[in-house]
Amino acid sequence: MQAEELAQWRQAGELARDALQYGRPLICEGADVLATVEKIETYVRRNGGGLAFPVNIATDEEAAHWTPSSRTSRRFSTGALVKLDVGVEIGGYIGDNALTIEIAASRHDEMRDAAREALQRVIEMTAPGVNTSLLGSAVQETIESYGLRPVANLTGHGIKRYDLHCGISIPSVSGFRGTVLRKDDVIAVEPFATNGAGRVGGKRNSNIYHFVRPVRVRDSEAVELLERIRSEFHGLPFAERWLHAFNDDPQPSLQKLLRAGAVAYYPVLDELGHGMVTQAEHTLLLTSSGVEVLTQ
Repeated sequence: MQAEELAQWRQAGELARDALQYGRPLICEGADVLATVEKIETYVRRNGGGLAFPVNIATDEEAAHWTPSSRTSRRFSTGALVKLDVGVEIGGYIGDNALTIEIAASRHDEMRDAAREALQRVIEMTAPGVNTSLLGSAVQETIESYGLRPVANLTGHGIKRYDLHCGISIPSVSGFRGTVLRKDDVIAVEPFATNGAGRVGGKRNSNIYHFVRPVRVRDSEAVELLERIRSEFHGLPFAERWLHAFNDDPQPSLQKLLRAGAVAYYPVLDELGHGMVTQAEHTLLLTSSGVEVLTQ
């Protein structure tokens, strides 16, 4: 890896870490969810970064994939188990990290510890030549030692420039064939722990969208919006509320693009056994001697 490329990976990781820690104390009883997310995203932009994806706020049984829309009026409540997931891009190089906060309560400390310990164990094991199947077994063993379940169908992922989920999958359970890791691989490791069924699914709109393919749309405003989506976000996920920077009322055009298959939304991923869920995540760079945690 060239020195300039390495520097940008590190910069993205450091800003992602700083943004996550900036956002942590903002998540408190009574705080407005939309305002909190916008503060974190503004912090990233003011410090020279872009958003690799909208700041994710998944609560309680929601494991992942939710961000407020421009119309969200929710506030954080006592006892909520909040997964804060922040991704930053600098020149397309991405840092992705997450933590779990329980607001003014401590009923799920062991569940939070389980995800954090599983993450730390993977970090200690990761090196060139290691098969990702071994990492999945370690995640499962660690989380199950707490009497909990890993979320089997949520995995860590490889990262490349302007590509948040590519190639490599980091499982959270044993039984996968896996991939042998190589020097200069960049991966996001994100164990999820739950007291539920250990699987997620859902169809609800998360307010997070992504470009799918170019299509012909017979509406000039929709065509213009699609062009802005492609040029501004470079294939990375985006939020409905970000579109207001281009259009005072983007909803009609966005709905036309959805129906045409030009864009799609990510579904909210709910725990299928209605269990609570925790998450911990770092971005790692494989080096000749082991691993560098870019978001630590």
